[in-house]
Amino acid sequence: MSPDLTLPAWLTSEQRSTIGALAERNQAAHGDDLLGILLSGSAGRNYATPRSDLDVVVVLTDDAAATRQTAHSPDVDEQVDSWSELLDVPEFGTGDWWFRWTYARAPVLLDRTGGELAAAAQRQALLTPDEADAVLIDHDRLDGWVNFAYRALKNDRDGRPLEARLDAAESVPWLLDVVFAIAGRVRPYNKYLPWELRHHPVEGWPADDLLGLLDRTLAGDAGALRETFTRVRAACAAYDERRGHARTTEMIDGWGTELGVFAP
Repeated sequence: MSPDLTLPAWLTSEQRSTIGALAERNQAAHGDDLLGILLSGSAGRNYATPRSDLDVVVVLTDDAAATRQTAHSPDVDEQVDSWSELLDVPEFGTGDWWFRWTYARAPVLLDRTGGELAAAAQRQALLTPDEADAVLIDHDRLDGWVNFAYRALKNDRDGRPLEARLDAAESVPWLLDVVFAIAGRVRPYNKYLPWELRHHPVEGWPADDLLGLLDRTLAGDAGALRETFTRVRAACAAYDERRGHARTTEMIDGWGTELGVFAP
């Protein structure tokens, strides 16, 4: 019996046919061990180009998944997850952390778990307050961003434009981790950053504002780093208030008089 799929309206007839065939093949191979199917990647976010493939996540019982592996073709990347893998939430800095955003906004095409699969996928893309603290503080993403921005500004001050641009560029991944951790979200892949900001705004960081600051930062614009610092400091103060601690504010204040380089 063909699985009853819920497909996004924006998919083309060809994409629908490809996904339908994939679902039928997995149903025939695994029967009740087929727990669900998600659509990730560009197609799952209505962001595809004519050259985009389909990124499909097939969720199987642990025993069934043990007999399968991810399959790649020009048209479809078929990732196989066991139920245990989907429920496991990797910590920041571990090898599988980077895959967590795969599940963000990924439409659920088939869910035979009574909604547990959808909830598990959503959990992958969200940070608990303790996880956010860990990203910001325990893993030094906030301190690291201040460090690279500080170094860029010192190089700019001392007439080293190339060095300033290099440090400014290196600060960007740290900044994005900070912005999204404060929002309780896993940072999106760079390809999807504009899409994420425009379709799922981050409070305090309007899409055009943040993207503009990033563009200027990559050009080594000292003013952009100073503007960003002001925004980050305010965001950290609000975050600390919500969390009932002062850890991010204290981390920034710990830079003491060195913060003078961020003054306009």
